[in-house]
Amino acid sequence: MVVRRVKDARFRDTLFPVWRYHPFLTNTDLPVDQADITHRQHAIIETVFADLIDGPLAHLPSGRFGANSAWILCSAIAHNLLRAAGVLAGERHTRARGSTLRRTIVNVPARLARPQRRPILHLPSHWPWSRSWLALWHNTIGHSPPLPATT
Repeated sequence: MVVRRVKDARFRDTLFPVWRYHPFLTNTDLPVDQADITHRQHAIIETVFADLIDGPLAHLPSGRFGANSAWILCSAIAHNLLRAAGVLAGERHTRARGSTLRRTIVNVPARLARPQRRPILHLPSHWPWSRSWLALWHNTIGHSPPLPATT
């Protein structure tokens, strides 16, 4: 067991320093600083749990095991698809939280119209995430989206 001592940033202006202790178990022979870096690289499951609890698991539907089991399965599938979409969108979306991806990539303020049987995509003219969304479209579909409207 390795215990790492870190100054607590919340108590910077106190007379005596306040320390937080982070214990972790390891079976490696690495020094403490390298073992801590390795431990933090492998501890991504906590962010996954936080992302699921902030999203779909905040609203478990029922007190019944079967309904909750189905809900958890659907939320895991949706989480994996959302993470894949974030990676395909590129840039800063590869490491973004699920709520950020839902707000920037999934909730697209666009409209698809088909005048004269030609698809036209109406995207906002100054939408800040258009480059990431177009990268996601190109990486999943393989060709450019329908031409944007000029209005």
